[in-house]
Amino acid sequence: MPSFTAGAIDPGRLDDTFAALADPTRRAILTRLALGDATVTELAEPFAMSQPAISKHLRVLERAGLVSTTTDGRNRPRHLEAGPLGVATEWLVTYRKYWEASFARLDDLLDDLQRARSRPKRPANRPEDR
Repeated sequence: MPSFTAGAIDPGRLDDTFAALADPTRRAILTRLALGDATVTELAEPFAMSQPAISKHLRVLERAGLVSTTTDGRNRPRHLEAGPLGVATEWLVTYRKYWEASFARLDDLLDDLQRARSRPKRPANRPEDR
């Protein structure tokens, strides 16, 4: 199993990130913010929900550290903060490496078994051959 250095990844922060990513609306908001900053009004446009509902989603994303708010005059555009996504990716990559190594070992075993099956069989020693 993968091993982690103690304290390398904050489990609470990772939980917040995955909880925020669990909702399709929040993932869509992050996808939109990857294109550039946007106001709540702009973020609410493609969804059949109110601005307060979008604001609730944004609060979850902000708590997870995935979104920040800036002030631009009277506007308060939201900005994607990709750092927590990098931490989540790092965590997932460790497991990907684990499974790739496991599958490589399985491939080797299957290759060995296939070679063993394809070898010509030796004739059995029968008593009349002696």
